[in-house]
Amino acid sequence: AFSGNTNADNVVFYKLQHSIKARFLRFVPLDWNRNGRIGMRIEVYGCTYRSEVVGFDGKSCLIYTFNQKPVNALKDVISLKFKTMQSDGILLHREGKNGDHIILELIKGKLSLLINLGDTKTHPSNAPINITLGSLLDDQHWHSVLIEHFNNQVNFTVDKHSHHFHAKGEFSYMDLDYELSFGGTPVPGKSETLSRRNFHGCFENIYYNEVNIIDLARRH
Repeated sequence: AFSGNTNADNVVFYKLQHSIKARFLRFVPLDWNRNGRIGMRIEVYGCTYRSEVVGFDGKSCLIYTFNQKPVNALKDVISLKFKTMQSDGILLHREGKNGDHIILELIKGKLSLLINLGDTKTHPSNAPINITLGSLLDDQHWHSVLIEHFNNQVNFTVDKHSHHFHAKGEFSYMDLDYELSFGGTPVPGKSETLSRRNFHGCFENIYYNEVNIIDLARRH
């Protein structure tokens, strides 16, 4: 509850410590000023929210091709929102020539992040990493995903539930292609670890290192 003003002219201002994302706001006055007339004035200030949405039909994918391949990038950040009624589907795929790949896949309503650092016979420490977060994510509601990669440190967040881990091996030197695929793979069965189902649903605000992927697709 927030205390209001005690006269007809003064303004009482509250700045919230934490930001709030909401579609509707409802105000419930708990009491009135007994010495004055009943009245209520409210103004709400916030930030504009930009929404870029793209739909997938289970047979398509969105491919982002880099202008040039980053050399041992120190930081990679991928963020997006998704909603679907399908329990399985590929959200993100990136693969290299030596078996290196990163896959974000919805499996039975849970989100799985798979990182394969290549040939485990040559480098035994490069064991595949598979992290699963969330449940019942096929409920047709928006769910947010954030993947942050700093050298060998990886932060994987789904709806504010995070998993932090340190990848062994040469994760900071993964040999990956120039392209990043959202919603599926350009060639079915390109990787043995993938399910055969592309994503069927919607993505919102796909960003790769602050690049707006959906906006690029619409403009190009």
